[in-house]
Amino acid sequence: MNFEMWIRALKAARAAAGVSQEGLAALIKWSPSLIAAIETGRRRPTMEFAVASDEALQTGGLLAELLKEADRERGPSWFAAWRGYEQEATRLRAFEPCLVPGLLQTEEYARAVISAGGLQPPALVDELVAVRMERQQLLHREDSPQCVFMLDETAVRRPVGGPAVLDAQLGRLLEEAELPQVRLHIVPVSVGEHVGLIGGFVLAELPDGEQAIYLENAARGHVVNDPETVRLIDRKWDSLLGEALSTSASLDLIRKLKVTP
Repeated sequence: MNFEMWIRALKAARAAAGVSQEGLAALIKWSPSLIAAIETGRRRPTMEFAVASDEALQTGGLLAELLKEADRERGPSWFAAWRGYEQEATRLRAFEPCLVPGLLQTEEYARAVISAGGLQPPALVDELVAVRMERQQLLHREDSPQCVFMLDETAVRRPVGGPAVLDAQLGRLLEEAELPQVRLHIVPVSVGEHVGLIGGFVLAELPDGEQAIYLENAARGHVVNDPETVRLIDRKWDSLLGEALSTSASLDLIRKLKVTP
């Protein structure tokens, strides 16, 4: 499923209902020019647009469902499976040894990470940054999962994008930590060696009790849900949490590192 197929589905739904672009615009109170831009691929549809079009064209939620599927497939193909787990999770626990997690990154920080080394063409960088920013809506949904983020202290000291970008990123961490469903912990460098030095991971807990893990290496990421690996990563999480600063102490450290008020 991609956006070209989604556009075809919208056009087919309009044709079946006998509704023109102008007619749909009047029904959902959007401008005809915006609908034309969406149907020509110049603008991406939003979920609000899909839901409104479903109601106007009486498609039974088809366009909204297809848009969810298309959104899940944006970005690298190997990431599509994890996006489904991430969106459905009731609880997420993430550890990162080197970087601020993607769900907490500012756009400038994300762009610096994704464009590092000049290995990606500019258009792909723009697309990957946009996908990362869209994923962050997860933290602000009414049914947002409980999220616990644990970072090694080096992740909040590394000047990704330069000092100004890092300073703004630290500000974003303080802002997101105010959300009632978000907790933030820092593992201080004084700990020395710990079980997270090998790499980061994310644990997702789903409504049916299933757990899945997202692991990433230098080439790609993959989803793992076999019980033995889940138990191992769960033990690693507990070990790291035992070494981490409390939430209040972690936020105090970030405030000390932040340069601007």
